[in-house]
Amino acid sequence: MNSNIRLTPRTAAILGALVADSAALGLHWLYDPARIAQIEKTKGITFLSPNDDNYADAKGFFAHANKLAGDSSGYGEACLLMLKHYEKHGQFKRIEYQSEYRGYFGPGGEYIGYIDSPTRQTLHTLIPLIPDNFPEQSGADDDQFAALATVPVVTATHTGTQAELLDKIDQVVRLTNNNDDAVAAAKYTASVLFDVINGQPISQALTDALPLAGEKLAPLLEQALQTETLDSVAMAERFGSACHVLEGIPIVAHILKHTSNYRETIEANIRASGDSCGRAIMLGAIAAAKAEQAGGETSSIPLGWLTKYRKISVAAAACATV
Repeated sequence: MNSNIRLTPRTAAILGALVADSAALGLHWLYDPARIAQIEKTKGITFLSPNDDNYADAKGFFAHANKLAGDSSGYGEACLLMLKHYEKHGQFKRIEYQSEYRGYFGPGGEYIGYIDSPTRQTLHTLIPLIPDNFPEQSGADDDQFAALATVPVVTATHTGTQAELLDKIDQVVRLTNNNDDAVAAAKYTASVLFDVINGQPISQALTDALPLAGEKLAPLLEQALQTETLDSVAMAERFGSACHVLEGIPIVAHILKHTSNYRETIEANIRASGDSCGRAIMLGAIAAAKAEQAGGETSSIPLGWLTKYRKISVAAAACATV
């Protein structure tokens, strides 16, 4: 029996991001590939319940004690928030989104979980202000992966030109990460996703977007794309596995170049350790869109994984309307 379902590339990109983040949550910020390999032998590595025993005597930061298997990290929650924003408004509206962001992640909001530095600094900017006074660039000068959390939704729902998309990406990213490296990483990955959704082969998309990556990220990506075989652990050792886009995006590009299906892509990302959820957002989006364009029986998001994501009904309903 086929354990996959067919989605449009646009819908697959959004759900692929959310599912990939959720799949990685159980071992998020465990900076120990050897420990992850041990866990995989007995428990697997996807959709694990966060457990501090997995982090004992290992390099890592256990941040998700209040989470369950199938929950999302803060990245996934931001991605879903943007999806619900599009469902409500039909387009991106800056002040409305900033208000929703403040209401969801701020004091008294629905979100319960770890608040990273760019989110915290963005909230510090927005909380004292009335919406009419929200600045156009409310984000922190920070290059961490919060910058890319909403990019799959913004890209997958975009119907205009690529140039128009990149302008919108610049605007959206600077709401949480007012940092040129973060914006360059977002533009690079958005361009790759845009091209894949529109039928371009992944190898060409990864290369054609390089001029958008900026002077710091582009040479790192070129190195990552020169690799001949898949080894995400070695790439993490080479580029770093922390939360910064200059470390994670080369790993994302390397994995996308060498993997053949969504499951393999997401598992390779988790094995790389570190900020696996941060990398998962754009990696999952691009891998899922790529899989749907390729077709086949085993390439798309596994049905079992979709059902393990605890907010799949909310996400699927929103995708049906955007």
